Amino acid sequence: MEIDSGSTAWMLTSAAFVLLMTPGLAFFYGGMTRAKSVLNMMMMSWVSIVVVTVAWVLYGHSLAFDAAGDGSGFINKIVGGLDNVGLSGLVDTATKDDGTGMPSLVFSVFQLTFAIITVALISGAIADRAKFGAWVVFAALWATVVYFPVAHWVWGGGWLAGLGIEDFAGGTVVHINAGAAALALALVLGKRSGWGKDPMRPHNLTLVLLGAGLLWFGWFGFNAGSELAVDGTTGLAFMNTQIATAIAAGSWIVVEKLRDGRSTTLGIASGAVAGLVAITPACGFVDPWAAAVIGILAGAICAVAVGLKYKLGYDDSLDVVGVHLVGGVIGAVALGFVAAYPFADGQNKGILLGGPISQLGVQVLGPVAVGLYSFVVTFILGKIIDKTMGFRITREDEVTGIDITTHAETGYDLGTIHSSGVTSPNGPAVPAEAKKVDA
Repeated sequence: MEIDSGSTAWMLTSAAFVLLMTPGLAFFYGGMTRAKSVLNMMMMSWVSIVVVTVAWVLYGHSLAFDAAGDGSGFINKIVGGLDNVGLSGLVDTATKDDGTGMPSLVFSVFQLTFAIITVALISGAIADRAKFGAWVVFAALWATVVYFPVAHWVWGGGWLAGLGIEDFAGGTVVHINAGAAALALALVLGKRSGWGKDPMRPHNLTLVLLGAGLLWFGWFGFNAGSELAVDGTTGLAFMNTQIATAIAAGSWIVVEKLRDGRSTTLGIASGAVAGLVAITPACGFVDPWAAAVIGILAGAICAVAVGLKYKLGYDDSLDVVGVHLVGGVIGAVALGFVAAYPFADGQNKGILLGGPISQLGVQVLGPVAVGLYSFVVTFILGKIIDKTMGFRITREDEVTGIDITTHAETGYDLGTIHSSGVTSPNGPAVPAEAKKVDA
């Protein structure tokens, strides 16, 4: 089949959009931490790009998508040998055999960007207290034993795909998967020193808003790009993404106003992300009115859900559980009610539009299965790493600040006055005679 230049150009653009989401996430998460942890938080996202890219090229694509290429299962493919190790088998493949007219390597790089941000999302739950080296090891292991298998289950011809699960762009594969892992890792590492006593407010809401804006922008590639073509469904996914996100942002700040008497910048940014998460599995399957309903529910429910950590006693630093796990479940389960445009074998309309209750059952089963698998395996991985190399920094390093103790850097060079002169943490000393500090 000839290459479709229009679809290929759109998919390359979408892949770039989705890759941009991970630096956007770094801004979003970085601004939500305390100033002494901002660089470490951003580094956890950036190093996820490095680690997951290497794993994907070596074996990730093969495990997630080629494992069903000849009808064999995921485990059988591992035992029998992986296809396309190092992606070498894709280089000479002009186009995918699904009629999209898209080179196989373009599909592969698009899916790689999904794997990257899924790993990066987890880091928000353990801000301020994780050893950087331990995070690097965890990222590689988690991508291998959790993300790649789950991607295969849903998108690579695995058992959930066989049951007809609807997940257009990753509500189950990305958000429920990452949210459940975030909860497990938060439990493994325990609470931050002073949690519940000391103020741990976001140090830079400007960065938070910038990051949320980049996420919103990149999410159009995330959702609309998942059609793998340029057609009416692409437009539907694009519009539904905008509708749900805007309405969720509004819904969140309305809840804030009613509950707290004020609406906040953190609230509108978090609400937008909640809407993006919830519409992700549904964007190509529902009508715009349903996207609006999903947005209302996501903004309101997630605004309440982020407070559960204080009642239940787990320290999910940046609300990964309340936004991504809860938002992902809202979107995935909503399809069992309002799906209007199923397009794969075994998929059906939602029960409110005349579909069978079996579709709702699958939409509940998928999140439960993925959530449990991710939580259990992540908890085991976290414990193994913690018992061997240690996963958490010392209390002294945490109080001092992980940026300076781990990376020997600070996010903001404001200068420090000493008796011998004026010195900067990142630069040479300035003679005391200068008597001036640039703030």
